[in-house]
Amino acid sequence: MNIPVYLSDGLNTQHLSLPEIIRGLDEKRVSWNPLPGKWSIRDNIAHLARYERIFIDRMNTILSVDQPVFEAYRAENDLEFVNWLTKDCDELIRELNIDRKTLASLIASLTEKELQRSGRHPKFGNLTILEWTGFFLLHEAHHLFTIFRIAHGGELPSS
Repeated sequence: MNIPVYLSDGLNTQHLSLPEIIRGLDEKRVSWNPLPGKWSIRDNIAHLARYERIFIDRMNTILSVDQPVFEAYRAENDLEFVNWLTKDCDELIRELNIDRKTLASLIASLTEKELQRSGRHPKFGNLTILEWTGFFLLHEAHHLFTIFRIAHGGELPSS
């Protein structure tokens, strides 16, 4: 089985829109929280970069354990996430790009049988590696859109 084009293309290119979305933004905009309790652009990028690592680990778990069950990933429950919040956007994007090559290579190297291995998501049930990959890309697209909205969402409050 070949990996569907929309998945391979998404793995190889979707994340590349991020630098363009934030190009020219100053630190104030990147750090701005649009609403109390909501993430800034940097927070969203840190989440994307951190979750990329989580996702690679999950794919490796699916490949090595029969029918693993995963909890929903919540950044607030991830002790390591705090460290990612201290990184600047350039560093986060560099790490995301490196990890994306690892992820794309991993998925592209899998056999048809491996692509059909599955793990249980608490909300969506059993998902094959292909379905997990689609879910991953939709999740990332949601955050990219959120970043775009914050980047182009009007005037910042004066300080």
